[in-house]
Amino acid sequence: MAITDDAARRPAREGPYHHGDLRNALVRASAQLAEIGGPAAVTVRAAARAVGVTATAAYRHFKGHEELLAAVCDHAADALFDALDSSMKNVPDQADPAATAIARLATAGRAYIEYADRERGLFRTAFCASDIDMHKDVYEEPIFQLIGVGIDALVAVGFMDARQRPGAEFTAWAVVHGLASLIVDGPLADAEAPDREAAVDHAIATVLRGFATGPHAEPYRSTDPNIALPG
Repeated sequence: MAITDDAARRPAREGPYHHGDLRNALVRASAQLAEIGGPAAVTVRAAARAVGVTATAAYRHFKGHEELLAAVCDHAADALFDALDSSMKNVPDQADPAATAIARLATAGRAYIEYADRERGLFRTAFCASDIDMHKDVYEEPIFQLIGVGIDALVAVGFMDARQRPGAEFTAWAVVHGLASLIVDGPLADAEAPDREAAVDHAIATVLRGFATGPHAEPYRSTDPNIALPG
């Protein structure tokens, strides 16, 4: 999505703020800056200019750059979570519960990569390291938990052996995040669309084949090399 220089400089909102509103406005303005320039574009002074207030007013809500950046990271991660959550909920129930569980996890993986490609600045910002972020518990992260819900469904329908379940979130997350990073900032950034699409299909199918260890996985493992990937 192209954004003009004028749009980048336009204040996110004009007029007076009540106590508490300015903080959220600064986060939203910083997210807009991150869409264009990634985490490096997020500063307290830049956010204040975008909103149309003084830096002094902004510093009443954020002690410094790290605190604002952490808030924007959370904002960006929430947007990514919403994209995954919506994609999973939009997958209709199928006659075979295993097919439903497979399709939902595959769709979430695809949505993750598509979001990263579409919102590159926000994707970079969602995972930029900061001193504040380093103290987070990954097991409490909504994205981690959502991936876990998808994997639990695979176990529940017998597609995945329960003994393989511990730590499986990291496997699935690492594959889709790694491929997303290659597309956003790596050698696939300038790849042709068919080549990127093939890479996405292969990555998601490989994860699903690796998870296909349960008693009800054999029909999919034997007959469908793509493990029922959505078209």
